[in-house]
Amino acid sequence: MQANRHTFLQRLGLDRPELRAWAMYDLANSAFMTTVVGAVFPIYFSAVAAAEMPAPMATARFAAATTIALAVVAILAPFLGALADFAAMKKKLLAAFLVLGAGACGGMFFIHRGEWMLGASLFILANIGASGSFIFYDALLPHVARPDEMDRVSSAGYALGYLGGGVLLAVNLAWIQFPTAFGMADAAAGSRWAFLSVAGWWLLFSVPLFRRVPEPPRALAVGENSDFSPVRGALGRMRATLRELRAYPQAFLLLVAFLVYNDGIGTIIRMATVYGAEIGIGQGALMGAFLIVQFVGIPFAFLFGGLASRIGAKRSIFLALAVYAGVSVLGYYMKTAAHFIILAVLVGMVQGGCQALSRSLFASMIPRHRSTEFFAFFAVFEKFAGILGPAIFAGTIALTGSSRNAILAVITFFVVGGGLLAFVNVPEGQRFARQAEQAFSDAAR
Repeated sequence: MQANRHTFLQRLGLDRPELRAWAMYDLANSAFMTTVVGAVFPIYFSAVAAAEMPAPMATARFAAATTIALAVVAILAPFLGALADFAAMKKKLLAAFLVLGAGACGGMFFIHRGEWMLGASLFILANIGASGSFIFYDALLPHVARPDEMDRVSSAGYALGYLGGGVLLAVNLAWIQFPTAFGMADAAAGSRWAFLSVAGWWLLFSVPLFRRVPEPPRALAVGENSDFSPVRGALGRMRATLRELRAYPQAFLLLVAFLVYNDGIGTIIRMATVYGAEIGIGQGALMGAFLIVQFVGIPFAFLFGGLASRIGAKRSIFLALAVYAGVSVLGYYMKTAAHFIILAVLVGMVQGGCQALSRSLFASMIPRHRSTEFFAFFAVFEKFAGILGPAIFAGTIALTGSSRNAILAVITFFVVGGGLLAFVNVPEGQRFARQAEQAFSDAAR
């Protein structure tokens, strides 16, 4: 029985305590992504915090807060990544950003009617905390997982993320829909308790990572001195990483491909609810579809991890992009709530797998001793991937007068991104990374 359990967990990528502890952080932080970013806070901000201003102005302020948070992380990420690798403080910096993000979520409990400035400020801080923590969390992947298991482990993290985000969101929506049944005054009170629950959930399920995942040892590069101040060492490494990106052309090309196709994924995530509401899909169906994505994503994220071990991560990503292209086409013809639910199922099938395998594929093509620095640039590309898609979406509406044409235009991101991905030579990129690790090991002796 024990052997069967071990084999099952091995297939999932969760057979060792440190792997399970690492993946649990996805479960912890996904509650923030679903409840705060996706489903509850945007509505609460417009209906309560910014209730005393015109709706378009409230939407503009919320969009500005999102942009500020993404920009701050994009600017800080390269320096923080270099600092974490030079000073061996990935977990310390992860903890700092975790406390910032969870603390800001807890503070949202105190946002009341008309307090849009407090709401926007806390939303900015929470996003900085979450996005900043992802840099160091992702960078731990190549240290806890062997090269042959990174696809499964990364996918397992996304699967647990869907589980955590879906379960807490279901509870939060119950509080909001039936507040008196839970001893709450109204839906606004249910929302405020939801924000507080995200903070507690985030902190609680992060504990295993800090207990079980070891901090990777400090690794000085050639020419570095252990007496360097952390700031001096980090600045030097950041400049070196910018120069050395040219030495990893396959990893860099993957970053560019990821920038393009992830922009399409992000556009569908951000615009789906707005588009659905515009064509007459009811709020119940919209929220139900959001939950469906979470729970469908659990088994399919695991399945994509297994698929990658059979056909490779690159081919698996191609499959996901093909489904996304189909979603764009079907979205053009969508008319009913049933159509919207079908599209939610399709998105749930591929969303986690595509993003998880992009993460693990990139991790396989970078040297482990520079993982945080390289994942910092991964984070920069990921943040900028949220800018162009919505802009093109809005521009297409302005030019054609149709949101249907805009949703169809998103297919361009999947075609172009997939085309760039086709030119990525994965074995060559992995060989470069292993050679760099060997050279570093030889120099350290």
